[in-house]
Amino acid sequence: MPARPSPFAAIALVALVAAAGHAQTVGVVGVLGDGIYRWDASEAARGAAVPSMSFENPASREQTREIAVDPAGLATRPRFQREPGEQAGEGGRARVEIDIAPGTSLYGTGQAAGPLLRNGRVTECWNTDAYGYQDDAPSLYTSHPWVLAVRADGTAFGVLADTTYRCEIDLRDGIVFRADGPEFPVIVIEGASPQEVMVGLGSLMGTIAMPPRWAIGYHQCRYSYNPESRVREVAQGFRDRNIPADVIWMDIDYMHGYRVFTFDHEQFPDPAGLNAWLDTIGFSNVWMIDPGVKDEPGYFVRDEMIDRNLAVLDSGGEVYRGEVWPGWCVYPDYTMADTRQWWAGLYRDFMGLGIDGVWNDMNEPAVFNVPTKTMPEDNQHRGDSALGGPATHDRFHNVYAMLMVQGTREGVVAANPNLRPFVLSRANFMGGHRYGATWTGDNTANWYHVDASIPMTLNLGLSGQPFCGPDIGGFAENGTPEMFQRWIGFGALFPFARGHTGKGNIDKEPWAFGPEVEATARRALEQRYILLPHLYTLFHESSVTGMPIARPTFFADPTDQALRGEDNSFLLGDGLLVVAQTAPLMDRVPVMPRGVWEPLGLVADDPALPDLFLRAGEILPTGPIVQHTRERPLDPLTLWIVLDESGRAEGTLYEDAGDGLEYLEGEYLLTTYEAVRQGDLVTVRVRETEGQMPRPSRRIVVNVLGGGRVSSAQGVDGQDVLVPVP
Repeated sequence: MPARPSPFAAIALVALVAAAGHAQTVGVVGVLGDGIYRWDASEAARGAAVPSMSFENPASREQTREIAVDPAGLATRPRFQREPGEQAGEGGRARVEIDIAPGTSLYGTGQAAGPLLRNGRVTECWNTDAYGYQDDAPSLYTSHPWVLAVRADGTAFGVLADTTYRCEIDLRDGIVFRADGPEFPVIVIEGASPQEVMVGLGSLMGTIAMPPRWAIGYHQCRYSYNPESRVREVAQGFRDRNIPADVIWMDIDYMHGYRVFTFDHEQFPDPAGLNAWLDTIGFSNVWMIDPGVKDEPGYFVRDEMIDRNLAVLDSGGEVYRGEVWPGWCVYPDYTMADTRQWWAGLYRDFMGLGIDGVWNDMNEPAVFNVPTKTMPEDNQHRGDSALGGPATHDRFHNVYAMLMVQGTREGVVAANPNLRPFVLSRANFMGGHRYGATWTGDNTANWYHVDASIPMTLNLGLSGQPFCGPDIGGFAENGTPEMFQRWIGFGALFPFARGHTGKGNIDKEPWAFGPEVEATARRALEQRYILLPHLYTLFHESSVTGMPIARPTFFADPTDQALRGEDNSFLLGDGLLVVAQTAPLMDRVPVMPRGVWEPLGLVADDPALPDLFLRAGEILPTGPIVQHTRERPLDPLTLWIVLDESGRAEGTLYEDAGDGLEYLEGEYLLTTYEAVRQGDLVTVRVRETEGQMPRPSRRIVVNVLGGGRVSSAQGVDGQDVLVPVP
């Protein structure tokens, strides 16, 4: 149905005066859903807005309900103005202000350095190659012009500045967005809790698709594992040492002169044979592809792109050339559907070599030997009408990577139509979670990054990107054994868990720091694999609702102000608390949520590992220790239970084939377990199920925790199990 302006036209435009003397307006508002509003500076601005790049269905942003809304009756009311430019004749920036009440805590802002709590911080949304960044970095690799605000009473709202231009998020005094380009729509989502806001965000932006199960195992990478013999050595090293892992990565040195979609046949003479061998020992593989295409006549990727007129152009209309790893390069213009379709087609033969996953890197886009580290903002993109038509690079810079990853994902799917794709991208934009996972970029092996990796992962999740994590061990510099030991201890529990380091650094495989660190790494990764049934269930929940997988501790009680800045711990789901020690001296005292949280021991005690706590009323599904996700079925299934004050608990377990798309047709099993205390016994049973997958025939172990003690019983999954009260 076409958009109807009547709800907006029915609302008066209210003029205000800013303290600085610049005219402000309340703007016009329309309803997109229950508690979801679209604001624009004016009717003219609304009519001139380009299509949304963040919404899963851009047309849905234009389809407002025919309900007249009084702006004065809304809790969150943006004010719009135009800031003057620094030079005479400049159009300046669009500015939006939102007041916040005392006691309001601010989060989100995407991939930003620094703490979880964003009050007082300024973040710039401008995808930046930020190697070795520290706390003062204004912009990093991804852009999420989004703020989650939690009021003192635990109610919440979220605000999206729906613009792809360079955008500053200023949280020093309320919420202020300043963006280049024209006035932009502002989306406000109101909720009774921050969780409700996140579900609302998922309804607009879309959610992640279920990844293959191997992708939530542990990943091992470095720049670079080469030649092929080194890849085999590292993979076999995990198996020989009984350290769980699922994926090994190939960085750019596998290529012939860094030409994408080629192989160095001296170092990697048989990529298909290597991938087949890795598969025999339970390893999946991921290989890198960058956007910079070597400008070399006779090189098939370059020739096809130039012949088909698919390259980014400079301000004069000629093919733009910039330097990156291969030397002088040309860049695909992903703003055209023809380019993305051509790019997708390049993956057919590439994936045909047994490649499982793809890593898109350097796609801010990075350009060497220029002060901006990227292409000029006046470069020309011939964007399709669905993206708002042609424009200069300043409008498309922040979405260049997202469009690349969209094309990559489409190519991977076309090459392997019956398998779930896995794509990781260094750069991305709000909504890009639909196409690929991400990580926190080229961090550094120092204690700042050990500390920052938890809040950065959490704020990405609070910005709609749940599949994320840092380079465990640090990409830049060496670090110390103690640092790596602590980092992998809690880093092994992030949604995306990958060890990585840069060229010239020391080795950072789990065994590279000596026997003591190796033992900790083994326990940390065994703990991840024990928790894989729970993690996989959380990925399913995220794919349905948009909820983060790793959640800030304040989600346990959004009304508890003491938890608002706690970022040395995090929740996996609603009831499993991970408490890490990120300071060198392990001297921080965590703020614990109120209520009963029982300590949970899944592996041998190790002071470098985080403490785990299970909340009263929760049932946590876990599995056996495995070396990789394909090693054995989930048998036995172990349920850990903490009863609430009424003597009850419940929890869910999601299962499917682990790959493939049959789950979309109902071939899955979602089980809700409940525990009920009656006298001195706890009865554990299946309360309800969903899906068409038969229940596996397997043993079940039930452990009921209470008062620091555990009581156990065994049985058959699907049948009642009786456990004595501990």
